[in-house]
Amino acid sequence: MQIPFMDGLRNIVANLGTGRDKASHSVYVDPVIDDAQLSMMYRGSAIARKIVDMPAQDSFREWREWQADASQISALEAEERRLGLQGKLVQAKTRARLFGGAVVYIGTGDTDAAKPLIADRIRRGGIKYLTVISRNRISAGPIQNDPRLDGYGNPSHYSINGEVIHPSRVAVFKGEELPDDLYAGANIGWGDSSLTSCLSDIRNLDATIANVASLVFEAKIDVMGIDGFNEGLKNGGADYEKMVLARGMLLAMTKGNNGMLLTDVKDTYQQKSASFATLPDIIDRFMQMTSAASGIPMTLLFGTSPSGLNGSGDVNIRGYYDRVKVIQTLENQPEMALLDECLIRSALGNRPADIYYNWRPLWQPTTAEKATTGKTIAETFMIASQIGDIPEEALANSLVNALTESGIAPGLEADYADYFNAQGNDDNLPDDDETAPVIADARPQTLYVSRKLLNGADVIRWAKAQGFKSTLPADDMHVTIAFSRAPVDWMECGTSYQSRLDVASGGPRQMDQFGEARVLLFTDGDLKWRHEEIKGAGATWDHPEYQPHVMISYDPDAPDIADIEPYQGPLIFGPEIFSVVKENWQEGIKET
Repeated sequence: MQIPFMDGLRNIVANLGTGRDKASHSVYVDPVIDDAQLSMMYRGSAIARKIVDMPAQDSFREWREWQADASQISALEAEERRLGLQGKLVQAKTRARLFGGAVVYIGTGDTDAAKPLIADRIRRGGIKYLTVISRNRISAGPIQNDPRLDGYGNPSHYSINGEVIHPSRVAVFKGEELPDDLYAGANIGWGDSSLTSCLSDIRNLDATIANVASLVFEAKIDVMGIDGFNEGLKNGGADYEKMVLARGMLLAMTKGNNGMLLTDVKDTYQQKSASFATLPDIIDRFMQMTSAASGIPMTLLFGTSPSGLNGSGDVNIRGYYDRVKVIQTLENQPEMALLDECLIRSALGNRPADIYYNWRPLWQPTTAEKATTGKTIAETFMIASQIGDIPEEALANSLVNALTESGIAPGLEADYADYFNAQGNDDNLPDDDETAPVIADARPQTLYVSRKLLNGADVIRWAKAQGFKSTLPADDMHVTIAFSRAPVDWMECGTSYQSRLDVASGGPRQMDQFGEARVLLFTDGDLKWRHEEIKGAGATWDHPEYQPHVMISYDPDAPDIADIEPYQGPLIFGPEIFSVVKENWQEGIKET
């Protein structure tokens, strides 16, 4: 008889690899588990929950560091906080690991979500909100099967509650990678749950622990043999049963009271105890299998100390952190790419090409390790300074940057810049400092837009009549239209259609106090329209609303606000003046 060729070891005598070999009939089956069972596992099994949550939380725990100008970083981080981005991404990643997929919907206020979202058109504040949607609440459309088209292998669209959503409006987070859509089943267009591959290990561990817990109740059993017990049950009826129960209670009472058991000579008594000697080893093996299947060290998954001589678990934890780094760079970063492009534009109003970010390390050094690192950095720069070929200014800037980025002196870079600013050494400040009076450069920069009050003398005469002892000089009186600490492309702000702005007499006029300053409040539609137009170009505003006003005086002995009759005459303003923000502008004011 010709034996069919088989790849592998085969022995007819030993039945190895033949039809009688039980191992040859072992096959893998598709581990089908529905969303309801996944949800119950997540809620009912602490181990299953940690397997889902831990990598998702760790991949965003230390967050990221933007590499950009200081003002740009501040704007980006403020936008992330406004949108609650970090928490939304953890939620999306957790649901993707549990159910196989989730999306973050990028809400821009557009009415037709079926149309593509064009990131280049997003201006400052263009992202209104972010919404996390689980895979089971959003439907994936037909898969794009033409490899010549963009988006091959991904859904052509998504839909929720019957509304079509274009793929460019969602950041898609998938679960574990599927080998082929042919076997995806209900998860086509998504991924697998992270619990699928370690399902049997979790079940075995939970079942073993449950059985051990049940065995505790049977740890010790008293066994007593009663002479003529079977015959008594057969012929004695209910009276015999009562007698046996009463006798058992009496025996238990005497045994508990004085440790003495009184029985008939023909009765027998023995105790049976369950052995727990090997159970910890069995549980430990199941824990190891679950840890290996999930890719999470036992030290983190179960909170157990590693065994072995001088075992600390650091090697395993570092290996796990390396795996999380892979998740960050190969999964999270591509999944967040579309969202990040929109975020940068929503924070800055444009998309500088040189902006990027790095993930912060998960392994945080101890105080002693930081001290050692700081000493090494200092010694390195000391040796470099002794060489003499590197300019002292460049060396000092590099040292400050190294100490700041290493976390040894987090605020040193800002304090360093503030020191040189206070000393008047503007040459040592970075070119993008918001107080630097650079106005010829076409790049985005801070923006202050105002109009000078041309009839300030009329306002001063009114102020003196109201009891003001001193006022701002007429040349310093103005109305502020925009004050943006974030960089703005001035060319995007446009121009006002009128070089002179006349605010007619009368209308709403009030006096108010801003800090130590007394100001005249008024209203004008053209000023408010220009303010919103400049904001639309990417400018920021530090207050909840825009209120046109003219600053009158800082006089501490000025009349009480309630006693001042507001100026009712015309207000005549000159052309718009664009300049960079000057934070210490109040220092140069001298009242007359």
